[in-house]
Amino acid sequence: MPSINDIIKREVNPFDLTNLKPGNFWGEQQDSMLMVESIHQETIAELEELLNLVCTDNRSRSVLLLGDSGSGKSYLLSRLKRTFNPKAFFAYIDSWADSDYIWRHVLRNTVDSLIQVPEGEQESQLMLWLKSLSAFTKRNLQQRFFNDSIWLLLQSDRQKFIKHLKQTYKQAGIYNPDIFFGVLHDLTNPELYPLACEWLKGDDLSEESMQELKVKHCIDSEDAAKNILANFGRIATDTQPIVLCFDNLDNIPRLPDGSQDFQVLFNVNTTIHNSYLKNFLVIISVITDTWKRNNARIQRADRARIERLVQLKLITLDQAEALWAYRLKVLHHEANPQPTSPIFPLKKQFLEESFPGGKTRPRNALNLGKQEYIKYKMSILSTQATDTTKPLVILTSQQTGNNKKVIARVTQKPNTPETPIIIDQPNESDKSEAELKLLWQKEYKKVQEKITKITLLAAPELIGMLQEALAVLEVQGIKTKLISGKYASYSLSYQQPGKRERVGIVWTEDSHMTSFFNVISACQKAIQQNLCQTMYLIRAGGLGKPNLAGNQIYQQIFTYTNHRHIKPNLTSVHYLATYHSLVNSALAQELVIAGKTITLQELKTLIRESQLLEKCTLLQDLEIVSKQESDEDDRNGKKDFRSVKDFLLSLIKTQGYMGVLTLITQCVNQFPFVKETDVQLLIELLCQEQKVKIINPKAKLQDQLICFIAKI
Repeated sequence: MPSINDIIKREVNPFDLTNLKPGNFWGEQQDSMLMVESIHQETIAELEELLNLVCTDNRSRSVLLLGDSGSGKSYLLSRLKRTFNPKAFFAYIDSWADSDYIWRHVLRNTVDSLIQVPEGEQESQLMLWLKSLSAFTKRNLQQRFFNDSIWLLLQSDRQKFIKHLKQTYKQAGIYNPDIFFGVLHDLTNPELYPLACEWLKGDDLSEESMQELKVKHCIDSEDAAKNILANFGRIATDTQPIVLCFDNLDNIPRLPDGSQDFQVLFNVNTTIHNSYLKNFLVIISVITDTWKRNNARIQRADRARIERLVQLKLITLDQAEALWAYRLKVLHHEANPQPTSPIFPLKKQFLEESFPGGKTRPRNALNLGKQEYIKYKMSILSTQATDTTKPLVILTSQQTGNNKKVIARVTQKPNTPETPIIIDQPNESDKSEAELKLLWQKEYKKVQEKITKITLLAAPELIGMLQEALAVLEVQGIKTKLISGKYASYSLSYQQPGKRERVGIVWTEDSHMTSFFNVISACQKAIQQNLCQTMYLIRAGGLGKPNLAGNQIYQQIFTYTNHRHIKPNLTSVHYLATYHSLVNSALAQELVIAGKTITLQELKTLIRESQLLEKCTLLQDLEIVSKQESDEDDRNGKKDFRSVKDFLLSLIKTQGYMGVLTLITQCVNQFPFVKETDVQLLIELLCQEQKVKIINPKAKLQDQLICFIAKI
């Protein structure tokens, strides 16, 4: 087995894997082996106590979770879900794009979470919830509806299903019981399950899909969304509680005075209590400073609906040391002999010197660990020769005669004509850009896995993400809600660069042709009122048959005019969603790049400098950025690996140096479509371009080290 120093030299900094940014706990899988149970244990116990009370008497309760940025609020919610999912259903609800859509946002996010499959289970939370309803707790009924083969259920069974639930919950005041219970029955049919979930989320379904579900209307209003969510509470007496976790709320809409619109969220919470909805535990997670700035604007009666306020505390240095130990555990496990200290190569002295008060935040402790780890890693490179004849020599910046911050130099024997190489730490700007690109790739991959089709996002979310992208690219005069009426949140307008004309954008993916007709009619009205001189319709979906009124109005607007219809691809949505995720992190003060907490303005600067959004074809079609070939296009049958090559260089920059085999493994994990041989060719190309260098090329592949270089 290799020594711990050999492992440190080849592996990625374990603290680079930690970024305490907020995120949906259904997309962030925690490793239970990398947790310090004592951290925030009192808070976990307090929340468990409230959950147990809801389990006991079914009365909904609400708690406000406060903590400083970097204190681990989102991580705590994730841990809460992982720990208590066996006795509760968990829903993650993040910031909403438009306060006029708050109930639809809550319902969509709740159902999105309920269709997730918990650890150790074979079925989704939604099916587990349905099976646990009191209507099916008797053995004969449960056997009838769920243990028989689904495909043998007859049409008459659906009616019996609806009738039985209506009889069981006749006193509960169920909203549209025939429709709601009918859709619940459709959940038991594997062929209809996806459509039933889409209806429950509030998707605008096509006429054909609605006929399959035997429904006449979709959930297309705030009142309907509120009542469907209420239905979950009204029939949930004998099921496990549903925990609604409101998190990552720093990007919510703002009021005219610039304050954040928390009142609309507290209206939702109050409604849950006033309507006596059962079996909900509402957790609202907010940064302490954000709460102090906004709580006075929330009506006192709504604040009173919060039963308990829980404040996250700082962690002790012993807990910070344990965090370090858990991060280093994997490296230590492979080493022989085992390090004498569980936090080697770090020292507790670093914590004591950096945090003399004896306490800190988890993020600060992890950032310190990252900095000290890289210092040690750079120092050990000079202590061993790369092979038997070519030693490594440490040279200070004074010895090199320049102003670079030189950590180590790889050189040949004295008096040889070969040019010496500096293993150089990139300057702050290059390092920030490199870390941003790695973080972008990480987020982009998660977004790809989560958003598998455009219609998974509501129109207000899509237009909101597009608005953020336009803002970072310094488009001027952006105004929301170009069109009026019910679909106003589907639109925006902005000043056309270099001209006085305004450009309007409407984005709709609603499948029902009546909805499409209403949206396209609103577009026509906006054009007639001269609210914009150029109109873009963004829509990947169909336009309906030529004889339909919506299609005919579409033809009038977009045939032989300066108005355009753009069909977005899923990749463009992934770009917008990835940037949106980073915006949320920056506003939550949780985005750390190159050891620094990045503000939204700093993020915007980095995004523009790195040109990450310029590959978004939707922005190219809108002529916001210049046209270019996508790095995922096949050209002449040859795959374009520009993003892969960029990833390799960025990773080496952030590590200083690392194992070649580790670099290949990291790359293949990030880009599953890339083969190891392709990665090796890209590494050779970077070496030829003299951007990186293999320090010991004659060694076996598993022993080779590669570094970022700067020639002197």
